[in-house]
Amino acid sequence: MQSKSWLLPDGIDELLPQQAAALESLRRRLLDTYRTWGYQLVIPPFIEYLDSLLTGTGRDLEHQTFQLTDQLSGRQLGIRADITPQAARIDAHQLQQEGPTRLCYIGSVLRTRPDGFSASRSPLQIGAELYGHSGLESDIEVLCLMMETLRIAGLEQLFLDLGHVDIYRALADQAGLDRAQESALFEALQRKAGPEIAELLRDFGLEGDPARHLKALAELNGGPEVLPLAREALRGAPERVMRAIDYLGALGARLAGCLPDVPVHYDLAELRAYHYQTGVVFAAFVPGQGNEVARGGRYDQIGEKFGRARPATGFSADLKMLMQLGGQDREALPPAVLAPAVEDADLDREVAALRAGGRVVIRELPGRPVQAAEAGISERLEKTDRGWVLVPV
Repeated sequence: MQSKSWLLPDGIDELLPQQAAALESLRRRLLDTYRTWGYQLVIPPFIEYLDSLLTGTGRDLEHQTFQLTDQLSGRQLGIRADITPQAARIDAHQLQQEGPTRLCYIGSVLRTRPDGFSASRSPLQIGAELYGHSGLESDIEVLCLMMETLRIAGLEQLFLDLGHVDIYRALADQAGLDRAQESALFEALQRKAGPEIAELLRDFGLEGDPARHLKALAELNGGPEVLPLAREALRGAPERVMRAIDYLGALGARLAGCLPDVPVHYDLAELRAYHYQTGVVFAAFVPGQGNEVARGGRYDQIGEKFGRARPATGFSADLKMLMQLGGQDREALPPAVLAPAVEDADLDREVAALRAGGRVVIRELPGRPVQAAEAGISERLEKTDRGWVLVPV
């Protein structure tokens, strides 16, 4: 029986040299861009105590997190499925700055199953978070940085999807739904399942405005015209709902100024990361791709669990997916110079000088001749009466 030890688990991938070179090039460009915007790089650990890793994230990450027992302490460990809570911990517990804090990160995450954001269970998550400001301006900054990220990655024909979790949260409170009812209705709203929503509302015994408002949510999606329709359809709803609609309107107006070529779609039933997002939620899409290519939102309460509540907003994406969708998934490796397998001090100095200048130099190994085409060799070092010189292959 043929061995299949080379197979990888479903959703786990690896990058070959040209792909890895392209990914590294894109990573550097993005992190350099974030630095010019004032975002400082942090590198959280790949594994943490489970209670810390899941703090403030509710049920969103619990079932996505691989868990194991620490052989040293006996405590439960978790392999991170999202870097966002780790960045919040760093802001709240480690940095403790008074003013706004801008952090960025990139690192592998591991998930028990694909989450719809990426087919991979091991995305390379890149993102940025802004802590310490709760106004429209910080959401705009993060949204614009997210769109700049996608532009640098080569994605075109982008459009934005905006929602606000406080709309559903306020309507669920108004209706007096318990946790099980709220969860069941939440699932139906995500699928825009109108008949199922109506049946659930009947089962809950809801009538009048609470039922009408919740039923209307599934239909309130589209362009800017949706917002005045929402104000009418949700008339009589808690004031929190109207404030959220007004916020979406203000956000859309600002985006029309700074991102005039990006269409904005509103979805009042959009509830990404509902259990720990607290305000506006957003996602970017491209034609032909059913899932979002980047997403984010406001999550003001997460730092409270680490001892310091601060307003927070941010976004994240899978860098490997961006690289592929942007057509930057391969980068030609630089041509190399071949140096013979001989002991010669002058040769050693020439090799060192070439490498210091950025050239790739491959030393031959005794008894194992280098295949020029296979190794990307374009020149070789040859000894002449003028010393070691480069000769085309």
